Amino acid sequence: MLIVSRNRQPARQNGFSLVEVLIALIIMSVGMLGIATLFVQSMQAGRTSMFRHHAVTLAGDVADRIRANPRAGIAYAGLGGDNGCVDTGNDCNEAAMAANDIFFWDQQAVESLPNGEVTIAFDDTVIPPVYTISVDWDEPGEDPMFPLNYVINIPVMGF
Repeated sequence: MLIVSRNRQPARQNGFSLVEVLIALIIMSVGMLGIATLFVQSMQAGRTSMFRHHAVTLAGDVADRIRANPRAGIAYAGLGGDNGCVDTGNDCNEAAMAANDIFFWDQQAVESLPNGEVTIAFDDTVIPPVYTISVDWDEPGEDPMFPLNYVINIPVMGF
């Protein structure tokens, strides 16, 4: 009779092998790259959101000032100039106030938007007359041939 001894235990593995460690590092690296990509995209989306907010706010300010000076008409489609109409006690007419408004809008657009620009078109062929306010800016990383813009049309009574 043959007696087989089963006292021999299989070799136990203590710790990880180098291949397992390398595979774990590769998986973690891919995950970290994904997280970094999401972070960059969220930063870009936040910047874009901020620029759009500034454009909408600026267009709203333009619309409010036009509504406050409804008889300026075509003067809002002209050039701006610091006429001292605000906080100086000067008595400005409608055209001077429009030029003063344009001057300050242009400053706000340049300060709050990259290559920001405000343009206004006046259409008095319809009743009530309509102002078209366009705020344009360049978004970093986008094609500069096609700047982003925000456009609103406001009818203005008061003529």
